[in-house]
Amino acid sequence: MFFFSAHQRRFFRPTFSIIMTLAQVILLNHASAADAPTPIRFWPEGAPRAVGNGPEDTPTLTPFIAPADKATGGAFIVCPGGGYRGLADHEGKPIAEWLNSIGVSAFVLKYRHAPEYQHPVPLLDAQRAIRTVRSRADEWKIKSDKIGILGFSAGGHLTATAGTHFDAGNPNAIDSIDKVSCRPDAMVLIYPVITMTDKGHAGSRQNLLGDHPSQEMIDLLSNEKQVTNDTPPGFLVHGVNDRAVPYDNSLMFVDALVKARVPVELHLFEDGPHGFGLGAKDPSLSMWPELCSKWLKKHGF
Repeated sequence: MFFFSAHQRRFFRPTFSIIMTLAQVILLNHASAADAPTPIRFWPEGAPRAVGNGPEDTPTLTPFIAPADKATGGAFIVCPGGGYRGLADHEGKPIAEWLNSIGVSAFVLKYRHAPEYQHPVPLLDAQRAIRTVRSRADEWKIKSDKIGILGFSAGGHLTATAGTHFDAGNPNAIDSIDKVSCRPDAMVLIYPVITMTDKGHAGSRQNLLGDHPSQEMIDLLSNEKQVTNDTPPGFLVHGVNDRAVPYDNSLMFVDALVKARVPVELHLFEDGPHGFGLGAKDPSLSMWPELCSKWLKKHGF
């Protein structure tokens, strides 16, 4: 047995405290890692049109299920932006956590993109994501008719594409998931790329369609030209001073939705530089999540 003097105990106390603090940090990090959502491979046998089997060839969904005491039964596929050449972290998990805070489940989509992939691969991934969530709605306690899609920038283009290019599913499909509709029930588009014309975003167009797309392909993926009265309701946010993706993109889409008598709400902010995500500490931009929350409630999410 060892005995320490009062002086010695004073010497060891700070060291002991540091050791305990480090141990607590390690335990907290371990718990956080254990609690982190696990990405789902929604094509377990390999995604169609895959050119390899690496992470960049494997689309996934990361589920963030709303707490039971808050859950509304609504859900959204979240599509980060990145010019169809990457995926912005701040437009993924933080968005899912915000949706959870208002009782909406979220599924962050890691979709395939350039340089390895062009159209129609990102759309195939988004459609499969919607079908997957809808086919497992009971498991996740989600309403199968309240599954929307939300995207930023190029992810907003993917959102608009999913909302204007969809089908009811193939009843004769071997894969049960392919029998399910991929039509989203709502669209939330934040500073979205909408058009593949000169008013859109040149980088996104090149990454999605290549260097010399045909006029037919440009028209097909200019989603303001693809709206029908069956297109789901939309909520849009854009900054007037967005220098990367002109706010004309949102105006064109809203105009098309209004003409088709599709419910839509648009918020234009005087100061809204591209890529603001949740709005951070900006007193104006940070209002959009609350505005969106009210709109979602109005539409049953």
